[in-house]
Amino acid sequence: MIDALFEYTFIRNAVLASIIASIVCGVIGTIIVEKKLVSMSGGIAHTSFGGIGLGYLLGFEPIIGGIIFAVIAAVSISKIRRETKTKSDTLIGMFWAVGMALGILFISMSSGYQPDMTSYLFGDILTVSSVYIKIMVVLSIIILGIIFTAFNYWKAYLFDEEYLKVLGIDIKILEYILFIIISLSIVILIKVVGIILAIALLTIPPAISKLFTKDLKKIMGLSIIFGIILSFLGLYISYNFNIPSGSTIILVSVVSFLVVSFLKK
Repeated sequence: MIDALFEYTFIRNAVLASIIASIVCGVIGTIIVEKKLVSMSGGIAHTSFGGIGLGYLLGFEPIIGGIIFAVIAAVSISKIRRETKTKSDTLIGMFWAVGMALGILFISMSSGYQPDMTSYLFGDILTVSSVYIKIMVVLSIIILGIIFTAFNYWKAYLFDEEYLKVLGIDIKILEYILFIIISLSIVILIKVVGIILAIALLTIPPAISKLFTKDLKKIMGLSIIFGIILSFLGLYISYNFNIPSGSTIILVSVVSFLVVSFLKK
């Protein structure tokens, strides 16, 4: 595996993608778990499929379409929920279904050979290109920069919104920014574990970390470490047994969570 790491470009890209995705998941996943936004994240992830289909239909990079649709879904769900008092679960379900439906529709309308969407739905980290790595790096810098330059505000947003209101901070703005960050994080994960499995990688490492500590920064740090270890282990197993990488990473993560939970108990 080590020799292949330096010999093949696709292995190097897969390792880099694993590290970048684990860092983002460690930070954003912790916020998602603490703020109970797992369902929201799932809705955004599935809505992005519509943008991917549109990319194939119009002939531009599908991931760009995924970013556009994910951001639109994130902002729209937050805005509609606030202005109409509609329950979040209802809106998430609608955007979830519409995104998947549009993706299928756009792909069916595209001319020529119908693309295989398996890698977008379930992930295939071994097909991550150098261009996608660059996209991941740029998005990661943006996400981590926004979080850590105002870390105390985000911490207050998670645990004490009233304190922010006293300071005169607009909670709605923070919510919009957070949802956009979540949408960008999900796009980073699409080629690693896929749209359908993205939520698992965002939530399992933080869930394992919370078994060891309750400190927010420590949870994020441990989540990054666990994410890297689990991604590498899943990548190693999938490479050697020639099985889907995204599914393998998630299964390894779930088994690890169950084992650690049992041992801690």
